[in-house]
Amino acid sequence: MDNSTLDVISPIEAKTLHGLFKIRCQRDPEKLAYQYYDFKQSQWRSYTWAESLEKINQWRKALKHSQINPGDSVSLMTRNCPEWIFLEQACAAEGIISVPLYPNDRADNVAHIVNEAEVKLILIENKDQWKIICDAKHEFNSLPIIISLDELNVDAETSGSNLVNQQADAWLAESTNTTLVDIDNTLDSHALATIVYTSGTTGRPKGVMLSHWNIINNAYCGLGAVDVYKEDLFLSFLPLSHTLERTIGYYLALMAGSSVAFARSVPHLAEDLLTIKPTILISVPRIYERVYSKIIQQLEHKSPIAKKLFLLTTKIGWEKFEFEQGRGAKPSMSFLWPILNKIVAKKVLAKLGGRLRFTISGGAPLPQKVSRQFIALGLRILQGYGLTETSPVISVNTFKSDFPASIGIALPGINVKLTDKNELLSKSDSLMMGYWKNEEATKEIFTDDGWLKTGDLARIEKDHIYITGRIKEILVLSNGEKVPPVDMEMAICLHPLFEQAMVIGEGKPFLTAVVVLEPEQWKNLAAELSLDDKEPNNLRNPEVIEKILSLICDCLCDFPGYAQVRRVTLSLEPWTDANFLLTASLKMRRATLLTHFEHEIDKMYEGH
Repeated sequence: MDNSTLDVISPIEAKTLHGLFKIRCQRDPEKLAYQYYDFKQSQWRSYTWAESLEKINQWRKALKHSQINPGDSVSLMTRNCPEWIFLEQACAAEGIISVPLYPNDRADNVAHIVNEAEVKLILIENKDQWKIICDAKHEFNSLPIIISLDELNVDAETSGSNLVNQQADAWLAESTNTTLVDIDNTLDSHALATIVYTSGTTGRPKGVMLSHWNIINNAYCGLGAVDVYKEDLFLSFLPLSHTLERTIGYYLALMAGSSVAFARSVPHLAEDLLTIKPTILISVPRIYERVYSKIIQQLEHKSPIAKKLFLLTTKIGWEKFEFEQGRGAKPSMSFLWPILNKIVAKKVLAKLGGRLRFTISGGAPLPQKVSRQFIALGLRILQGYGLTETSPVISVNTFKSDFPASIGIALPGINVKLTDKNELLSKSDSLMMGYWKNEEATKEIFTDDGWLKTGDLARIEKDHIYITGRIKEILVLSNGEKVPPVDMEMAICLHPLFEQAMVIGEGKPFLTAVVVLEPEQWKNLAAELSLDDKEPNNLRNPEVIEKILSLICDCLCDFPGYAQVRRVTLSLEPWTDANFLLTASLKMRRATLLTHFEHEIDKMYEGH
């Protein structure tokens, strides 16, 4: 980046999360801090650091006026927006514990979290969250204050509820004359700052207790691995309830002095990329997989010359990357790169805004084909790894040392090692304080000498960590053969026809799968087979099933012969967090899916 400026605030300077914000405001009061889309005015708006601090102080006054005291808990249940930051910072400044909620979580999950964390106030956005709260209210131990960003025009009488809602602007206005007393300088850096509930693919979510120091330390360690500049612009679309987005897309950006733009939604992401033109993006692999699938899909309709140019660009781009990493010879046709970069690579990357310096991928494994494709086009996807319990980042690939098949090297200040059974352990100042009100689970996840058990199997080569499996995510067939379902599902979903996949086979004689088809690709396949794509029964047509199994077999060609799918159930209904088949962080709820498709799975194993 031209004229790039490094201006990192150290944890020692910041001490607390709000201390970090105040120092940034002192250094850059008039610099752009946040951009957001005003849906009422249909335009993008922004806040400077000074304007943001002024807003934070308004929220602090309102909390104090509502008698929310140090040690109390407050929940944030909105999409990513400046108000999320303002309230969270206000809590940090007042010694109040923030408890993020996903905006579209299930009512029973919300009730569990609100009760266990003893939440006194919840910030919601609109009637969607209001309905979830109303559905959960019968399970609340005590009723929290509900503050909404939108005017809901509901009250206890009309909503049939004893819940009372206040609109945020009116609530803030009530506390104008409240006097603030700065206590953040007296706060302990190691005091509890937030309780982050893990999304929980099985069972009830657990509350991860993170201190100010845990989060600040992790952001600082991240900046020790990858440079981020004041001129950088993040596009934030992963929920801030997701610790990866919160630590890296919020606190690391704040620590480096970078600006953040809040995307409108995932469906608007493509348009927002073109409008905002970010330099850094943080995502889970599924977003990159979708873009990759579209690239491959569009390539099928290109002319033979265009296809050859694309493949040549990919070949030279990858060889160039390997050479720059010191792992290969200089490409024999490197002299063609400037022109191929201009007429092919840059045109593809222009659809992502055209200014991305790099992107971060975390939360799940990133298929090598996907990372290799983007890297070959000149966009570095730095795969990282971590857990909510580690605040969250443990490792990441860097510009100078990038093995895309790995999850990178441990961040400076983060220690890792393997047990005799190859489980990855970690130890650092970023480790959580424990699970909220769950001493048994806390004891289980730590070794006697204080190392955190990640639950992942790994190997370490040249300081790079490679995840080889998940201790609890291995399918064991009835013949004793073991298969890695996640790796197989990733391989299947790299094909443009397959949007989502779940491999099944625990205790069974062979593997089966439930697969969600991409609608346009299904339409094309149906036409190819002279079938009506709108006829549901055609998803069970023997000719379709045979074709699908053949394609899945091709996708799994690199797996052992016993790791092949022999029967399949097809669906056009996507799995989302809204229908509770995915967690809010977009991980499969495997147990829920098994129940959801119980009848179809039983039929696939009929007679066996």
